[in-house]
Amino acid sequence: MKKFIITALVAISATITVKAQAVAAQKPTPKNQAEITFEKETHDFGVIPQNVPATYTFVITNTGKAPLIITNAAASCGCTTPDWTKEAIAPGKKGFVKATYNAASPGVFTKSVTVTSNASREMVSLTLKGEVKNANATPAVTPTK
Repeated sequence: MKKFIITALVAISATITVKAQAVAAQKPTPKNQAEITFEKETHDFGVIPQNVPATYTFVITNTGKAPLIITNAAASCGCTTPDWTKEAIAPGKKGFVKATYNAASPGVFTKSVTVTSNASREMVSLTLKGEVKNANATPAVTPTK
């Protein structure tokens, strides 16, 4: 009985090792993988008026050796709407991730859009920041001496 258990454990271990090697062989190596490169990963809108949506387009270049496929771009909240290149981006070609912030609430903001792709950097976080000024706000009065 002891020999049977040992033989079974050896067979199971060998099977798991072979399966793991097969899975690893299916993944592309970094030499032939897509690479996602952004011109910049943070955009500062500065001061923007309330209730006027602000849009910025992040430019992507596929600096890898395989087609780049963006599978998703998810905003950190419902106040930001992302759009992106849906078709594969060939090596050396450009694509985009566009983010629109609705600017409904006055104040300083920092929002993110997480881009998921088949690149070696599978997830990249892009940042939008700025300050929304209330359009109806009266300017502050500075006291005089």
